Amino acid sequence: MKLTRLLPRSSDYRWEYLGADLVSGVTVAIVALPLALGFAVSTGVSPAIGVTTAIVAGIVAGLFGGSNFQVSGPTGAMTVVLIPIVATRGPEALPLVAVVAGLLLVAMAVAGIGRYVGFVPWPVITGFTNGIAVIIFLQQLPLVLGVTPEHAESTLVVATRTVRGFVESPAGPALVLGATTAAVMVLWLKVPRLRTVPASMIALLVGTGISLLGWFDGVARVTGIPRTIPTPDLPMFSVGGMVDITRVALAVAILAALESLLSAVVADGQTIEERHDPDRELLGQGLANVAVGFFGGMPATGALARTAVNVRSGAKTRVAAVFHGVVLVAILGFLAPLATKIPLAVLGGILMVVAVRMVESHAARTILRSTRSDAFVLLLTMGVTIVFDLILAVEVGMIAAGFLFVVRMSRLFSIDPEMLSGSTEGHHDTAAEIREESELDRENILAFRIDGPVFFGAAAQFFDQVLKETSGIKVVILRMRRVPVMDATGLTALRGLVEALERQHIVVMVSGLQPQPREMLERTGVLDLISRNREHLFDTSEEAIAHAREHLRRADHHKAG
Repeated sequence: MKLTRLLPRSSDYRWEYLGADLVSGVTVAIVALPLALGFAVSTGVSPAIGVTTAIVAGIVAGLFGGSNFQVSGPTGAMTVVLIPIVATRGPEALPLVAVVAGLLLVAMAVAGIGRYVGFVPWPVITGFTNGIAVIIFLQQLPLVLGVTPEHAESTLVVATRTVRGFVESPAGPALVLGATTAAVMVLWLKVPRLRTVPASMIALLVGTGISLLGWFDGVARVTGIPRTIPTPDLPMFSVGGMVDITRVALAVAILAALESLLSAVVADGQTIEERHDPDRELLGQGLANVAVGFFGGMPATGALARTAVNVRSGAKTRVAAVFHGVVLVAILGFLAPLATKIPLAVLGGILMVVAVRMVESHAARTILRSTRSDAFVLLLTMGVTIVFDLILAVEVGMIAAGFLFVVRMSRLFSIDPEMLSGSTEGHHDTAAEIREESELDRENILAFRIDGPVFFGAAAQFFDQVLKETSGIKVVILRMRRVPVMDATGLTALRGLVEALERQHIVVMVSGLQPQPREMLERTGVLDLISRNREHLFDTSEEAIAHAREHLRRADHHKAG
C-alpha cells in the first residue's frame, strides 16, 4: 500500500461549506461536553481528562481520519475496557495505554486491515452494541442512586451491590436529580421542533439548576475542571507493568477499530454518496490516541452519538469535527468554574438515556426473527459482553458465527446421482441398439451432480456419498459446474476419492470445473491425477458422457479382441 494514500489531501476540504461546518461544530461541542464529563467520571478519572480527550482526539482524528463526518472522543464502550485498568493501576496508566493502542492502530492502517472489519457478522455487532448499552446503563446506577459500592470486576456485581446499598440507605436527592434529568431529556427528544437544540445540554442545565436548591446541597458534584488543556508530556512508563498495559492496549485498539469503523459506516448511510476510507480512519484514530496520551488523556474512538449529531446538524466536511474541539477549548476557558456546579447524578441521568438510545431494537428484532443461528449469536455476544468483557464477546461471537456459518454452508452442499444425457448419434443402426446401450450406460456409467462449496464442512459427505453408490460401475463422472470454491480439505477428499475409485478399477472423469477449484487442483498436482493428461477433463457434461461411452466401447472391443 502507498502510504501517501493515508495522508490528508486538499480534497478533504470544501470551503464553500465553512459556515455550515462551523455551526455543526458548535452543536456537536455542546453535545460532547456532558458526555465527555460523564464518561470520564464513569471510568474513574477526573472529568478534566474526559474534556481533554474530546478536544485532542476530535481535532487530530478530524484532520487525519477517513470520514468527513466522524467525531471522536471518550465513549461508553471504551469506559468498559478501561475501568479494570484504572482500578488496578490508577488513572496514570491511561495515557500510556492510549499511546500503545494508537501505535497498534497506525500499524493496522499501514497493513490495510481496515477493510476487513466489514467481515464481522451483523448479529455479533448488534449483540456487542446492545451489550455495551446495558453496561453503560448499569454503570450509572452508583451516580444516580448516590451510593458508593465496593469495587468489583463485574459491572453486574457492582450494580447489584449498588441497588442493595440504596435499599438499605436510600439517597433521595441523587435519585430525584437523575430521574428529572433523564425525564427532561426524553421529553425534549419527543418534540420534533425542539430537536435542533441538543437535549443533553438542556437536561444538563435543568438538572444543575434544580440542584442549586437547598435540599440538594449534599449531592456529589464535578470537581477538578481546569481552564486550559494540559501541556504535552511523556506518559509515565513502567517496565514491570507493560504486560498488563499492552494487553489492555490491544483490547483498546481492537475496540477502537470496531467502534470507529462501524460509526463511520453508519455516517455513510445517513449521507448521500459519501464513503469513508477505513484505513485512513484507523490511521486518524491511531494518531489521535497517541496525541491524547501525550496530553494526559484517556483512549478515544469514533463516537456514534456525536457523529450522528454532526451529520444531522448539516456538516459537510471534516472542518466540523475539528471545530468542535476548538469550541470545547473555548468552553473550558470561559465556563470551567460553572462546571463544578454539575451534580454527578445529572451526568448519570444523561448517560442512562444515551445508553437506552444506543440499543438497536429494530436490528435486534429483525435478527431474532431471521434464523435461530443468528438469534443465538446475537444473544450469546450480548450475554458475554454484559457478564464478562467486550473483547471476549467479539471473540466468542465470531467463533460461534463462524461455526454456524460452516454448518449452514455444509447443508447447502449436495451430491446426487443423475440419469445420463449425451449424444449417441453416429453409433447405432437400430432402436434396439440404442435401448441396449442405454441399459449398458445405467450399469456401467454413473454421473454425480455436485452443488455447493467443497470444503471441510462437506468433505466427508462428498467422499462417502460417491463410494457407496459405485458398486459394479466402470466410469464415474463428477459434474462440478456448480462448485464455486474448494478448500484444502475438499481437495484432499477429492484426491482420496479418485484414488479409492481407481483401486476399484473405476475411471473418473470431471466436467465443468470452475476457475478457483481448477487453479487449486493445478497448483497441487491433483488435476494431473484426475485428468490423465487432460483426457478425462471436459468443459461440459455432454462431452464427458460421450467420452465415457466411447471409452466403454473401446474397452469392450479390446476385451473381445
